[in-house]
Amino acid sequence: MKKIIYATLFSVVAGTMAMAQAVLPTSYSWVGAYPTGWSAVDPLVSYYTAGSAAHTNPSLKMDQAGDKVIINFATTPGTLSYWIISTGTFGAGVFLVEESVDGNSWTTLHSFASPTPPPTSWTQFSDTPNAASRYVRFNYVTKISGSNIGLDDVSLSAGVSPNQEISVKQGTTTIVNGGTYSFSSPVSTLTPVTFTVYNLGLATLNVSAAAITGTAAADYSIATATPFTVNGTSNTNFVINFTPSVAGTRAAVLSVANDDLNANPYVINLDGIGGNFATEPAAPPTNLIFSNVKSYHVTGSYTAAAGTPDGYLVIRSGAVITDAPVDGTVYQKGDNIGSTQVVVCGNMTGFFPSNIVANTTYYFAVFAYNGTGIYRNYLTSSPLTGSITSAGSLQSPSYYTTVSTSNSTFVSDLHTKINSHSVKYYSDFGPLMIARFLARDTINNQRVVTCSYSGLNQVYTEPWDWASNDFAREHTYPQSWMPTVNDANFTSRAEYSDYHMLVQANQNNVNAIRSNYPLGEVVGTPTYTYLGCKTGNDMNGKKVFEPRDADKGDAARCMLYQAICYTTTGTNTNTDVTYGGVANSWSLPTKINNTNIPYGQDQNVLKKWSYLDPVDNFEISRNDFVDSLQGNRNPFIDHPEYVCYIDFSSMTMIPNPTVPCDANGIFENQNNDDLISIYPNPNNGSFMLTYTSKTNQKVSLKLYDRIGRIVYSSEVKVNSGINPVEMNIQNLNSGIYLFEFITEEGKQTQKFIIE
Repeated sequence: MKKIIYATLFSVVAGTMAMAQAVLPTSYSWVGAYPTGWSAVDPLVSYYTAGSAAHTNPSLKMDQAGDKVIINFATTPGTLSYWIISTGTFGAGVFLVEESVDGNSWTTLHSFASPTPPPTSWTQFSDTPNAASRYVRFNYVTKISGSNIGLDDVSLSAGVSPNQEISVKQGTTTIVNGGTYSFSSPVSTLTPVTFTVYNLGLATLNVSAAAITGTAAADYSIATATPFTVNGTSNTNFVINFTPSVAGTRAAVLSVANDDLNANPYVINLDGIGGNFATEPAAPPTNLIFSNVKSYHVTGSYTAAAGTPDGYLVIRSGAVITDAPVDGTVYQKGDNIGSTQVVVCGNMTGFFPSNIVANTTYYFAVFAYNGTGIYRNYLTSSPLTGSITSAGSLQSPSYYTTVSTSNSTFVSDLHTKINSHSVKYYSDFGPLMIARFLARDTINNQRVVTCSYSGLNQVYTEPWDWASNDFAREHTYPQSWMPTVNDANFTSRAEYSDYHMLVQANQNNVNAIRSNYPLGEVVGTPTYTYLGCKTGNDMNGKKVFEPRDADKGDAARCMLYQAICYTTTGTNTNTDVTYGGVANSWSLPTKINNTNIPYGQDQNVLKKWSYLDPVDNFEISRNDFVDSLQGNRNPFIDHPEYVCYIDFSSMTMIPNPTVPCDANGIFENQNNDDLISIYPNPNNGSFMLTYTSKTNQKVSLKLYDRIGRIVYSSEVKVNSGINPVEMNIQNLNSGIYLFEFITEEGKQTQKFIIE
């Protein structure tokens, strides 16, 4: 809200205004939040990010019947201008531009329907609403499957009424009829407040009287005599005096009687403040409850505080909250207060925090406040507090009942279980995955998205736009590898847009560099690095792309999911890839048949990563969220051991594998100069670890159980030569474990058994 400063002989007054209607002219191009007076009915908020250079990007994608954009404005409208496009076959579809006097009864301003459907290229239109209208809306009435409407660069100018039409400003800011103006004065000090009464029409405006009512009306007086007139398209000043008798909020209502047929009386809520801050709320809200608790979502609600404060500030943390807001400060969603983050600030009694992950406890505090802008006063002595732990995996206990690693049909059973699912559009990955799950709130009412491969944090102002943020929807299993890539309508097929396999990645510095190269581990000096990812040659001299460590297991499980979900899907028409000679198989390619990449994807690397970067709470949440959209799950997140039972070069079962998959040569030493031995093996947790190193260095030790969880970690200094290290790890259950040794040269692993 805008702050207006007045210098007077006696004091300084700062003012802010709150409005519910749009002040004309008004415009919007779908960048940032909707302006005041604008609203939308659109369950799936989607955007187009490319189009004619004549309009800005992004543009709104209206893709469901009932989608609407509504503008409520305060005065006589002028010209309504907008750009639209129709995609697909519009057929019997109906798209209307409508107007209304009261927001209830609507008449058609412009109809786009047979025989004059919307244009198939971006085109600008202009309409002139009726002078009495105070609403216009864009209404997708009837949608034909495959056809959508693009809407952009909407503007509505101010018109001139032939009748008298009142409007009031304070400084340069319009106060709409029924709006609020906030200002302050020292206690017992008279401060004049000057409003300007405008006549936006052509006929003479007659102001017959003015009155101030309300609980603190005695602190106000009217300095300008009434009646008075304002000529057409002219203005005059109107002054009231404010002398607060006590500190705090001194609310009153100014009513200006006039002969405008649509705004008599013209009402302004006076939010006068004695001293520096509004009156502190008398009590906090009560009864904080949580509902719809999932691994990726939590809904919070509370009962409004007694005394009806102006609003509430909700903050959250990963620990018990001791931080509090500062009076006179307005916080936005995503702002930090000490170690906490603002969830929401406003007059609602419910909240929906972003960035919820599984098995995590979140702490919340709710503060009541009064006042706007610099006058805001928080009740910090007794906030409403509470905590909630998000759900673990939402996997149904019966989901995998038809799948068993003891059955010879395990591979086909697993494929059948996850292959039948709802198809989501590739283009909707932004409004569904980015907006509703992947994006996190950050300061200045912005959001942030992390590149899966590199760890780059991209800060943006909503709505999310792929092109302007230089991000892409990355196929972890490259689309050029897919057997059905040459099929008709390939981009409409489930395998092209599967959200379990798609991830968000920076385009120019990451996605374009990965290209179609296999995932692998770079040895020696990389040929390219960007934050946590890199390209270079693996131990066999083949160029590979290596994502950051925190994403390796995630990427592996994405790729292996794609292989098992779609194996036998379609007819293999892709001659650019060799699939191990298996017909209609989505096995990992053994050769990419072009001059740049004459080799394929090593499944052993992916299996290794799936254990060394085990499933975390974020992946559990992502799996559940995608399941809520598609109706299927990534089995390698629910059951990491499943990767060991499948030969992804032939899509056949491996009977009785060792889990983890070291029996298949997955975990081989990468540096033959450094040797590891464990004695005795098996043991009871007490054993001698001997590490032979060629240099003095630090070695990071991590111990994984059979399902990939880290159960022990430490760091030791070793010298060049033989280094005996006595180990005593308590409380380990019987079973197979894997030691990972991270050295300056790379990583090595060693299996051992606890009896």
